[in-house]
Amino acid sequence: MIRARRHTLPAAAALAALVLGATACSGDTTPSDVASKAASAVASVGADLNAAAAEAKKKLDSVKDGADAKDAVRLGTPSKNADGHATVPVTVSNTATDKKSFAVQVNFRDTAGNLLDTVVVTVSDVAPGSTGQGTARSTRGLTGDVKADTGTALRY
Repeated sequence: MIRARRHTLPAAAALAALVLGATACSGDTTPSDVASKAASAVASVGADLNAAAAEAKKKLDSVKDGADAKDAVRLGTPSKNADGHATVPVTVSNTATDKKSFAVQVNFRDTAGNLLDTVVVTVSDVAPGSTGQGTARSTRGLTGDVKADTGTALRY
């Protein structure tokens, strides 16, 4: 259901290149220091992404009797706030005949499609025939251009 590990290597490699470039220019570090800092940065990104994916899976797994609702979800245009967290408006449409809630997994990706973060937003108690609104917010600051897509979406 959630494939966070599949896309972590390219993002981690890009981060390592940034760390390597930033530290190699300082002139007062050894190659060993640079490699150690890069490895630490890559490990941190991987750990953050794995934690976010685990939390998203936990939230989705807690939904009882959920029905696939991916077609009922529309995402707006992602933006970033002052601290670098990406946000995106989430709109859900309830086509059922009774009140429903939605759990929507939102994946934040870079322009190459690499997974940067994943979160689950809940939109509760949407009236029949109506739409509900929510906002997905990345768990950490993200760099570069960020796109968003819908992962799993459940109506319950």
